[in-house]
Amino acid sequence: MDRFEYPVLLKSDGEGFVVTCRDLPAVITQGDDEAEALREAADAMDEVFATYMNQGLEFPAPSKVKRGEHMVVPPAETVAKAALYTAMREAGIS
Repeated sequence: MDRFEYPVLLKSDGEGFVVTCRDLPAVITQGDDEAEALREAADAMDEVFATYMNQGLEFPAPSKVKRGEHMVVPPAETVAKAALYTAMREAGIS
């Protein structure tokens, strides 16, 4: 599962938290508190993963977590699809 777990950064905007992911720049979301922001990050990753697979893109390798970042993984069903997609790409199967 580590293959699809990415570090995200939460920044307070005074009203909640904005979430970004340096490995997946399209992951930008927010939440009223840290817990909601992390749930929203997982949901945003779900959408970004679907886009990568639909466009035939390779998933970037996750970076090592830095101080202040949180590791987030998309829903289990998405991880299973991403793992199958990656295995098929590596095997040259379309």
